[in-house]
Amino acid sequence: MKSVQKKIGVSRRGFLAAGAGFGLFNLVPASVLGADAPSNKVTMGLIGAGGQGMSNMRSFLGLPDVRFLAVCDVNRKKREKGKAEVDGRYGNKDCAMYLDFRELCLRDDIDAVLIATPDHWHAVIGVFAANCGKDIFGEKPFTHDLREGRALVRAVERNGRVWQTGSWQRSSGEMRRAVELVKNGRIGKVVRVEVGLPGGGRGKPAKPGAPVPDGLDWDFWVGPAPERPFEGVYDWDWRWVSDWGGGQLMDWVGHHGDIAQWGLGTDLTGPVSYEGSAPDDRDGIYDTPKSYRIECAYANGVKMTVAGGVRDIRGGTKWIGENGDWVWVNRGRYEASSPAIYNSRIEPGEIRLKSPGHWRQFIDCVKNRATTITPAEIAHRSASIGHLCRVAIATGRKITWDPATERIVGDACAEKLLQRPIRRPWKLV
Repeated sequence: MKSVQKKIGVSRRGFLAAGAGFGLFNLVPASVLGADAPSNKVTMGLIGAGGQGMSNMRSFLGLPDVRFLAVCDVNRKKREKGKAEVDGRYGNKDCAMYLDFRELCLRDDIDAVLIATPDHWHAVIGVFAANCGKDIFGEKPFTHDLREGRALVRAVERNGRVWQTGSWQRSSGEMRRAVELVKNGRIGKVVRVEVGLPGGGRGKPAKPGAPVPDGLDWDFWVGPAPERPFEGVYDWDWRWVSDWGGGQLMDWVGHHGDIAQWGLGTDLTGPVSYEGSAPDDRDGIYDTPKSYRIECAYANGVKMTVAGGVRDIRGGTKWIGENGDWVWVNRGRYEASSPAIYNSRIEPGEIRLKSPGHWRQFIDCVKNRATTITPAEIAHRSASIGHLCRVAIATGRKITWDPATERIVGDACAEKLLQRPIRRPWKLV
């Protein structure tokens, strides 16, 4: 901590009060291929050492040109577990630990960060890291709300950063194959898409007045979300609480909804209308819907259903052509309405989709500064579908959306639901 204070010239109190504002400093990022990166390795730090963060880190640790230097988590046990994983891989005790992500991001010997915190932290940490000159592998959903998403895209672009979203399905063979069939016209003009997401989602009952576990900084965990007392819910089950997550809808729209957009070629836009509902399934602290159905429409007339916990929409992504032909895909397999479509060969000159692997591609792009398969703008547009589905559910009204201006048309009350206030001292700059 002393070295960071000396570098930025403020007291600990001032450091913590400034929130993400320190991102305004013109920090010089580490040179990816310079002498400070041993053996020309990309140096990384982990922010959020939970299940997904550790899984992603293990994928990066398996790459020969990556070196993890630090782990960060507001839970002491998790950051100690993360350090042990890194040190065990390298056979030393060199991995640094941080409670505060800003200290990690301010290190000029770290090239890139892996962000795998609960959703409500994605934007604040992402903007700060981008302003610190870090390339970023960030988990989905891109952000907790839509306006945060646009702020994060701007920060990534303003700072010339490489961003890869953890929407790894785009690097999966069956997904690429299904999208190739759709993009190359095997089912003709697409008129309808079905996006089947999981339903359900509840955890252990909350316990008001429960003691905060030893080693967990609860106020820091809550961070930019509304202040609330500890009730025993934090690991995993946070996703069913709307202050912190978006339930199964937001957990999965960045996967199957993202693949739907990819096949349609609408990566940089989205539907223009949303209308749907969800039962009020509140259960104590848990307030995200366990089942939902939203009907969406694109400007070109394509209809899309986004649903979870319903019987008539199959899990995964299904594109349906004007003549009734279809292609469906989910993790591990794809199907088509006929053997001819299923076995269709992708000919020379047609669209071919390639990936060396999701984590491998991120590191390659850090080195060559190319665009990843799931860059910030595309991740934001995919997540926006979920954000607007949630607004349609909350209002009970049809939402008319302008993807170009990113404004809700003719409904000021609904527009206010696109972003909530960020709790001080945190901010997006």
